[in-house]
Amino acid sequence: MIFSMNDYNLLEKSFIDKKLLQTALTHRSWVNEHKKERRSNERLEFLGDAILEYIVSDTIYKIFDKEEEGYLTALRAKIVNTVSLAKVSEKFGLGECLFLSKGEEETGGRTNQSLLADTFEAVVGAIYLDQGLEKCRLFLDKYLLNDLDKISKEPLKDSKSQLQELVQAKGYPAPKYQVVNEEGPDHSKIFTIEVIVEGKTLGMGIGKSKSEAAQKAASDALNKNL
Repeated sequence: MIFSMNDYNLLEKSFIDKKLLQTALTHRSWVNEHKKERRSNERLEFLGDAILEYIVSDTIYKIFDKEEEGYLTALRAKIVNTVSLAKVSEKFGLGECLFLSKGEEETGGRTNQSLLADTFEAVVGAIYLDQGLEKCRLFLDKYLLNDLDKISKEPLKDSKSQLQELVQAKGYPAPKYQVVNEEGPDHSKIFTIEVIVEGKTLGMGIGKSKSEAAQKAASDALNKNL
């Protein structure tokens, strides 16, 4: 699903208490520069994290009624992780709406995956307080769980985990990941990482974060049918 500014505008218009959404978009660095104006989004993030985990757990528990606990845990982890939540935030344009300090913005806060994932959780917490649990469920069904059928058919373990299991099963030590190149300004860096086993480069990946690049490097190695 491709989001647009209309999605964010609809989200904003849906709020009864606009200040809740404003707080959800407020990073602690901004609060440090604007003391006593409002709180940061950390409390909403705490609440949203719990609600997000509950709704995703409840949804997959009901849909995948023949699967055991281990499968459900792995599926939930694939849906609710920093990378996937950050992607939803990016598509919503939440990074552009964040209240950040000048320093945080200059060091790439608007594209920081961890910060974007935290913001998404805070928005979920704000929706819950403003409109209740069922509105949260509808929101997550539309923007996070919309590809659930596709996700459930993909390998549940990420590429790094799969590669590690594969090379160790063959008697090799765990793969090592090495940054071989960084390009761009601090707020928009592009990383190139190679994955190495016993001195041999098995794959290479490029991403906006070291985590993303490492996963792509592992995926590249797996695609070579090692």
